[in-house]
Amino acid sequence: MLVIEPKDLKDYVGKELGVSDWVTVSQERINKFAEATGDFQWIHVDVERAKRELPTKNTIAHGYLTLSLIAGLTTHEIKRSRGINYGSNKVRFTNMVPAGSRVRLRQTLKSVEETKDGGYRMTTDSVIEIEGQDRPALIAETMGIAYP
Repeated sequence: MLVIEPKDLKDYVGKELGVSDWVTVSQERINKFAEATGDFQWIHVDVERAKRELPTKNTIAHGYLTLSLIAGLTTHEIKRSRGINYGSNKVRFTNMVPAGSRVRLRQTLKSVEETKDGGYRMTTDSVIEIEGQDRPALIAETMGIAYP
């Protein structure tokens, strides 16, 4: 795992921060996300209907489930006392993630700005790739602040 001191973040701008291991997006994970969010749309949770009606012949993960995987798949660590999610400038769901698919995260540090309160605001290009697919599931420009 790449470990970065906050003062050195600017040295990583434009560089890939890492690629995660593959993780399976199981139906169980999709169902738990539906429970947590209240989003029970059939394309996510009705396996039998999905077999009949979806081109994937399988249920698909929620887009926001895919987005939420970024935090757990991040392969770098910034030495800090605390850090917060700051938001997203852009999120695009570019491909469906059928249940049982394996995904991974690829991240590149786009920019770093020092904040007035002593933190470092980072903008990161995050791409969730689907094993065996040319088109990624998600492309997002995400932001966080690290405090030394």
